[in-house]
Amino acid sequence: MTEYQFPEGFWWGSAASGPQTEGRIENDGKGDSMWDYWYKEAPEKFFNQVGPEKTSQVYQKYQEDIQLMKATGHTTFRTSIQWSRLIPDGVGAVNPKAVAFYNDYIDDMIANGIEPFMNLYHFDMPMALQEKGGWLNRETVDAYVAFAKTCFELFGDRVKKWFTHNEPIVPVEAGYLYQFHYPLEINLKHAVQVGYHEMLASAKAIAAYHGMKLDGEIGIILNLTPSYPRDETNPADVKAAVIADAFFNRSFLDPSVKGEFPVELVELLKEIDHLPVYEEEDLVIIKENTVDLLGINYYQPRRVKAKETPIDHTNGPMPEDYFDTYEMPGRKMNPYRGWEIYEKGIYDILTNVRENYGNIRCYISENGMGVEGEERFINEKGEIEDDYRIDFVKDHLKYVHQAITEGANCQGYHMWTCMDNWSWNNAYKNRYGFISVNLAEDGKRTIKKSGHWFKQISSQNGFND
Repeated sequence: MTEYQFPEGFWWGSAASGPQTEGRIENDGKGDSMWDYWYKEAPEKFFNQVGPEKTSQVYQKYQEDIQLMKATGHTTFRTSIQWSRLIPDGVGAVNPKAVAFYNDYIDDMIANGIEPFMNLYHFDMPMALQEKGGWLNRETVDAYVAFAKTCFELFGDRVKKWFTHNEPIVPVEAGYLYQFHYPLEINLKHAVQVGYHEMLASAKAIAAYHGMKLDGEIGIILNLTPSYPRDETNPADVKAAVIADAFFNRSFLDPSVKGEFPVELVELLKEIDHLPVYEEEDLVIIKENTVDLLGINYYQPRRVKAKETPIDHTNGPMPEDYFDTYEMPGRKMNPYRGWEIYEKGIYDILTNVRENYGNIRCYISENGMGVEGEERFINEKGEIEDDYRIDFVKDHLKYVHQAITEGANCQGYHMWTCMDNWSWNNAYKNRYGFISVNLAEDGKRTIKKSGHWFKQISSQNGFND
């Protein structure tokens, strides 16, 4: 039997977001985000036409949910403050009902021994700002910093872990490269500008937080997808992996931790005349305002090979002009999400951060497995027996443990997610939670087998295998 004990004070919990859980009720004062707008315009784009107003009803059920967090072993929990709930037009007046809700939510977590981790931006641009270009418009950076300062002023006396963005590469990829999210563009020049403004906004929010002399930490949450070349001995494959890594990982990791953008990416963008519009002093702000803490989301690896297929010039330059995806034979897959399951990737990320990023304090802020049709696994007690999720988490935690024993500065593990929540276009298609949500029964919550298992892990601060 192998014993996996984690360091004292290790953070056990899960992650969620405001737009994916809170829902909307009449007269809650929330403004539209781009998701509210897009759902009204094109409900057919969302699985079973379930929109963001029907999410997990945390706005009404947060007290019950916090008791369920406690019952599933949470010592920490991350969510986000919805910009469009707190400041309905993105700028201007604050919504007092939102302030009351977030105050109660935070206070109730703390009263129950759960430390709140708060993220500020989770793909949820207020529609009033999106109409003016969203992250394409530099004015959004200033609006975001004002929103961040408002959050620090209102809640910073109790919230000690702040994050500027969750997965800032996603608005870049999904909104401006691959047409998964609104505004559905395929435009690398726009994608670069969006990413640049997100990074500048992050640095400016960090500067504002540190300037307020609050006694907490502020970081960023990045989804890191390690880029593996098809053949480590083939220089063309290795180069392709380096470029993919620069586009999708180091584009945010390097400026967040080191204060500078990856040279490979800057040179490539310069060659194709796609550098963002920027001001010289921006680079100083980015250099001087790096993160205190790094959140790492890990779901899948990226496998690449040298470019072998013809370049598609239909939409101008694209990242895929520099590499092809490699489908490794025999890879283990999650068939519901179409993602490879590669547990060692989490170890490789933590090792990379230890060796190349000053071993910055970090934690696994998301890792999880979405499965469709989980009602197939309900037992006679009405509980979902999700042994596949237990195995998934355990197999990843073994690699987290190995990385820590080798010196990685990893402080905790959060699974995605606490309870089944709304997942953008996919709505409730794939379920990820420790706790099931029955939409047909007014969002009734039931702890899954994995939730009871996680309580044991948290209580013992580890597990035997």
